[in-house]
Amino acid sequence: MTAPGNAMERLMAALGGGGPGKMRGLPPVERWDPPFCGELDMRIAADGTWFYLGTPIGRPALVRLFSSVLKREGDAYFLVTPVEKVRIRVEDAPFQAVEMQVDGVGDGRTIAFRTQVDDLLCVGPEHALRFERAAKDGLKPYVHVRRGLWARLTRALTYDLLALGEVREVGGRAMFGIAAAGQFHPALPADEIEGLENP
Repeated sequence: MTAPGNAMERLMAALGGGGPGKMRGLPPVERWDPPFCGELDMRIAADGTWFYLGTPIGRPALVRLFSSVLKREGDAYFLVTPVEKVRIRVEDAPFQAVEMQVDGVGDGRTIAFRTQVDDLLCVGPEHALRFERAAKDGLKPYVHVRRGLWARLTRALTYDLLALGEVREVGGRAMFGIAAAGQFHPALPADEIEGLENP
């Protein structure tokens, strides 16, 4: 069985040694409670592209900076500093998983993801997988990034992830899902797999 850290280490090496989000010294936005200062004309599209005033933000460093101060409260998303909080729009999930590395099989499998802003995540207790039904009977997988913020997998990664799926009994029902880091992540009842289309 491959050591759990290998998938993450390879992704870190591909990024030139950059580490996971919490190793980058993310601001403690969960401890900030500044006054609400209104809406900002900023939108994160379903494909993870950030827009400001209707125009894509072309500087990756700026997007990474904004993403580091993103906070979710209920179904609303805000950019926060110690002194102000502004609401932005998020069409689906604020992040997109754009690269995946898999090591091992079954319960011993490790799955690591890289987001479009270079967060590195290894599926486990802090970075769970979840699934939602999409239009036309599709299935959308997400991985938890931090503090209630999720990353949706790209279409290509969705196919790659679902190819790892298996059927197990969960609560007396046969479920299709993904095993990783000693845990089974159910996606949908096994009897609904036939005809399933990916988004």
